Amino acid sequence: MRGTQVTQLREAPVGLTDALDVVTGFDDALANGFGRVGERDAASLAAFADALAGTPLADPVATAVSAVTAGSVGPGHLAALAGARSALLGAAHDALLGQCDAALGRQRSPWATAVSGPAEALPALAGARAWWHEVAVTGWRGVDHERLSAAATVVEAAMAVPELRRLAVLLDGLTAELRACAPVATMVEVPARRWADLWARGVLLSEGTQPTDEAPQVSGRLLPLGVDVHTHDTAVQVQVHAVLEPVDGGPARLVRTAVAAAKVDTIVGPAVWRLLSAHPMLLTALAEHRALTVTDLPLHGGDLGWVDERARLDEPADPFATARVLLPPAVAASTAPLDRHPTLIGEPVLVEGNQVHEEDGTLTVEVDGERIVLAVDRLPAAGPLTPELVAAASAFLGLLRWDDGRWQLQPLAVRATVKRRAVQAHNGDWARGVTDPKIAKEGARAGDAVAVLRERAGRLLRR
Repeated sequence: MRGTQVTQLREAPVGLTDALDVVTGFDDALANGFGRVGERDAASLAAFADALAGTPLADPVATAVSAVTAGSVGPGHLAALAGARSALLGAAHDALLGQCDAALGRQRSPWATAVSGPAEALPALAGARAWWHEVAVTGWRGVDHERLSAAATVVEAAMAVPELRRLAVLLDGLTAELRACAPVATMVEVPARRWADLWARGVLLSEGTQPTDEAPQVSGRLLPLGVDVHTHDTAVQVQVHAVLEPVDGGPARLVRTAVAAAKVDTIVGPAVWRLLSAHPMLLTALAEHRALTVTDLPLHGGDLGWVDERARLDEPADPFATARVLLPPAVAASTAPLDRHPTLIGEPVLVEGNQVHEEDGTLTVEVDGERIVLAVDRLPAAGPLTPELVAAASAFLGLLRWDDGRWQLQPLAVRATVKRRAVQAHNGDWARGVTDPKIAKEGARAGDAVAVLRERAGRLLRR
């Protein structure tokens, strides 16, 4: 990545601020509840409808806004509003991603997979729609323990259906957040944008949308670039960004694959890797910086469905060398429709030979005289990267992200000089166990939370 590329990311795309302002107004109205729309919220919803004028969503959104202001909103109206909100943020996503691709010179293939509802109505979806409707009517400040308890039945029903597990995990995680914030009515400030994002995603997932076509299967050599670890009180997901060299000799593809597991809030830090032990090939490749030979893995756009039994370890592959040689010509995939959101942009880049600066507690990396903020708040506790190590780095493998109104670089791996010794550190280095003796000793002293919980669960099942 060069300074001229950073310069191209300075200017916000035309219309971006206006679109986000409209979404903010909608989110504030949702936070207050559609069951009691005041004058200010009515104006925000009217502006929201105006923003969709001239689009295929104009009529259903206008009808839905009228129903909300009249106090007669139904589940169908909410689906239109959630879809329109996602469309506005999707347009913002496309503008930002287009700006990023232009700056990096990155090629991107078009999205071709259509989506539709399931062939048969799933009973669990009706309960989910009803719950989202109740939340929208009462607003976040009206959410109480009774309503949160009602969600448990919906989660259980959805979890039993494989096609609905994404919805179940989302609802389970959101209710855990709300429960931790209860009573929400006493909160000084509600995270309106985040909760509205989850609400809109949940409403759309409750419509049962899913890909209509079978995902094509791909085989080839997979070379990991870096690992993004997402943790929540109720779940953990490890997302691996990589370059795939297809076995048929086609152009290299920029892909990502992910594995996930349910968890409880007491499992934190390096212990989360223990929950992913069902994927030994992937974890070993991350810990040992090895390539993988994969066979017949499904590919949805740029998302590679992981099946550990269809992978085998290949030769060592330095992620920095992979990024230097294969990342520039690799073809990226377009984003899946439901994932078109500015905060979900994460484009792998390599930054080398640069100096890190600190000012007012903010770290920035200088690229040919231009500076870009380092998102050290995204560093996971499950890996060896720390703000101190990032501050000493001279090379980064990271993700370009758009957050807080600007582009930032989230480090996935660094090269640094520590005590006159060159070191590399990657988020996935501890995938097969902690390699830092000090951290390992602290973990041993604290005990193995995963082993304890598994033993207790086994004892309960034996009763």
